[in-house]
Amino acid sequence: MSRVPPPLALMAELTHRCPLQCPYCSNPLEMLKAGQERDTAFWLGLIDEAAALGVLQIHFSGGEPTLRADLPRLIAHASVAGLYANLITSAVLLDEAKLRALANAGLGHVQISLQGADPENADRIGNYKGGHNKKLAIARLVPELDMSLTINAVVHRQNLHELPEMIDLALSLGADRLEIAHVQYHGWALRNRAALMPTRAQFEAANTLVEARRAELGARMRIDYVVPDYYADAPKTCMGGWGQKLLNVAPDGRVLPCHAAETIPGLVFDRAGEKPLREIWETGAAFETFRGTAWMQEPCASCALKEQDWGGCRCQALAITGNAAATDPVCALSPRHAEMNAMAAMEAEAGVEDFIYRRI
Repeated sequence: MSRVPPPLALMAELTHRCPLQCPYCSNPLEMLKAGQERDTAFWLGLIDEAAALGVLQIHFSGGEPTLRADLPRLIAHASVAGLYANLITSAVLLDEAKLRALANAGLGHVQISLQGADPENADRIGNYKGGHNKKLAIARLVPELDMSLTINAVVHRQNLHELPEMIDLALSLGADRLEIAHVQYHGWALRNRAALMPTRAQFEAANTLVEARRAELGARMRIDYVVPDYYADAPKTCMGGWGQKLLNVAPDGRVLPCHAAETIPGLVFDRAGEKPLREIWETGAAFETFRGTAWMQEPCASCALKEQDWGGCRCQALAITGNAAATDPVCALSPRHAEMNAMAAMEAEAGVEDFIYRRI
């Protein structure tokens, strides 16, 4: 038996193409074009390998995965292979017929992103006219087709004032789950950090609101809450631990420990189809680099929590300190912690409003 348990989930990034241009997108600044995407046969084979490896869930993502004409076939193949299929989508390219086809193929869960509650502001953030209302129309259909619905509400300085309405909106749409996720500063979000960083007052108000609404709603709708690292004192467990719970396959077939891992220089990513997925997961160099605790420096190496937070986010450590193996600056024990907090406060108060939109 392998010393590395199988991953729970596979994130299948089918494409980097997307009609929205969200300034906080986690896709890399240098995105892959359509000609670099792997074909249907590749993804069918990958699904079979994932099932054999012991993966339980597959998340079809992007970019916008509904741009792929083969999406219903991929979902059907995953369903036959025994994988629970989840679609992470902007929903703006879907209609009832397309959504029904995905449901008939075996799709079990749909996650739809909202950029806010106010249509005008939401469309401005995504830079897609009419997108908000299209999202709502599709979201209402998801429960009618017997699929679970999650609303992904990515929040930041320019939409946090709408959070009460976003919670009410998700409830009215029949969502089983609402994920309120403060922007995490990788990819395009890092480039737009000064325009997105919330103030501490906004952050604290959001915390109070979420706690109150969770208590009020109870089992009616689950609220998951992802806090902003820049106002925290303890790091989050990145992806459930590097190389422990999830693997990510980019549109060109590279297998990554997390969606932002390619920002770390020196990591070598194997490609599915060139090596067996099991071999990549169990012994791939990129996965082994920060798996477990042997790589840790002080103060992480002697920390009692090192097998709980697994060192936090390596990409964030790189972005702030220049060293991916350094202590995540979110941690109060990091020598860069105070600097990070000061940076957050400065950018939040700077008043930058204009976005650099995500474009290929």
